[in-house]
Amino acid sequence: MSQSTPTLAQLQRGLQLSEQIAALEAELAALFSGSPAPKAAAAPVAKAPAALKKGGISAAGRARIVAAQKARWAKIRAGKAPAPAPKAEAAKAAKATGKKKRVVSPEVKAKLAAAMKARWAAAKAGKGPSPTSKKK
Repeated sequence: MSQSTPTLAQLQRGLQLSEQIAALEAELAALFSGSPAPKAAAAPVAKAPAALKKGGISAAGRARIVAAQKARWAKIRAGKAPAPAPKAEAAKAAKATGKKKRVVSPEVKAKLAAAMKARWAAAKAGKGPSPTSKKK
């Protein structure tokens, strides 16, 4: 076999390992001799930097969420489920998407329901196309 010249990285790693071994031997000797362990003269071994935490939520933000959730559960337990506010939800959706969301009034919902019932009744009676049939 031919001997190759060690690289700088290999030499540095070898030096680190020999310093660690020397420190451990000194600690072992001190353990059995009963005297306090001498401090190693070698430089401390550098550890890899910890990964940086990305994102997350602040403690104040988490506290606000927890408080709001506790309030919601308190209302539910009291038998007063919070009524959905369609205008507020539409405003939130519009703000998030940049588009204004339409809100259907209860009167319009009732008219649509009546029209669908009439359409289904006509389809069942055989007087018109099925609401589920596809137009060609």
